[in-house]
Amino acid sequence: MTVRERMEREEYEQLSSQAQKAAETKGRLFPEPDNDVRTCYQRDADRIVHSKSFRRLMHKTQVFLSPEGDHYRTRMTHTLEVARIARTICRGLQLNTDLAEAAALGHDLGHTPFGHAGESALTDMMGAPFRHNEQSLRVVDKLERDGEGLNLTYEVRMGILGHTGTFIPETMEGQVVRISDRIAYINHDIDDAMRAGILTEEDIPREIADVLGESHSARINRLVEDMIYTSAETGRIGMQPEVAEAMDALRKFMFQRVYTNPVAKGEESKAKDIIRSLFEYYAKHPDKLPADFIPQLDFDGMNRIVCDYIAGMTDKYAIYKYSEIFIPTAWQMR
Repeated sequence: MTVRERMEREEYEQLSSQAQKAAETKGRLFPEPDNDVRTCYQRDADRIVHSKSFRRLMHKTQVFLSPEGDHYRTRMTHTLEVARIARTICRGLQLNTDLAEAAALGHDLGHTPFGHAGESALTDMMGAPFRHNEQSLRVVDKLERDGEGLNLTYEVRMGILGHTGTFIPETMEGQVVRISDRIAYINHDIDDAMRAGILTEEDIPREIADVLGESHSARINRLVEDMIYTSAETGRIGMQPEVAEAMDALRKFMFQRVYTNPVAKGEESKAKDIIRSLFEYYAKHPDKLPADFIPQLDFDGMNRIVCDYIAGMTDKYAIYKYSEIFIPTAWQMR
């Protein structure tokens, strides 16, 4: 018996009957031999962590564009927080933590530079909605490994696709990741807003604080505990109505006070202009695209490839390319 086979057997012994078992995966897009020491979901998590798109999350904006300070969240830190929350909930429910972790680690790989400002700009340029969850799936299916993709399992791929939007993952682990993403971003965005001087704890409406708590850790703990106990009792992923309503109210409060706040969004128009200018430039000069993107022009089309290239940029790299292309280089007098 290999280590993987032992772990797969232990899943049947230790996990809930509702948990997705690695041995019952619907498989990969392209069949490949099993690994002797890792389950399929453990391999998927490793593939994502070692990918180029995952490393780029470190330099992609969460809410605040170009924040001054070392402690604001990025897509990378957000992703890690989602993964930890999802693992905690799945562990409490005896679900498959490896599956949840893999989906959480990959859920934001398709995010654009400059956060949702970049997403909005690419929507304008493509003439169709750019959805980062769909782009995340495209990254793992096609764009990584020079066009070969990561060849992830069906359950991880659907967890990535279904972390937001209308599609709901079939697995309970995927549904946990979906709610864990919201728990993470609402609460750490509050933390960042307080760091930026936009909010104080006293600004959180009393009716919300009475239900969820009056600190960052208290709110997350309340939401996670309620998720575990309520889901265990009902047999489906969810929260008590009172807690779910409080979280929805907190999200609406954040849209009113932070997500549309001039301090957080003051640079968005500049960011959108950068994205639009880069898109127009590369659409007119496809020869300036990286060599590994050019062969895809034959079957994906110009706009799709330009969109993929720009969506994969970090904030800093997008600014660098914009400066390189559009800002005159200073003359050096000798």
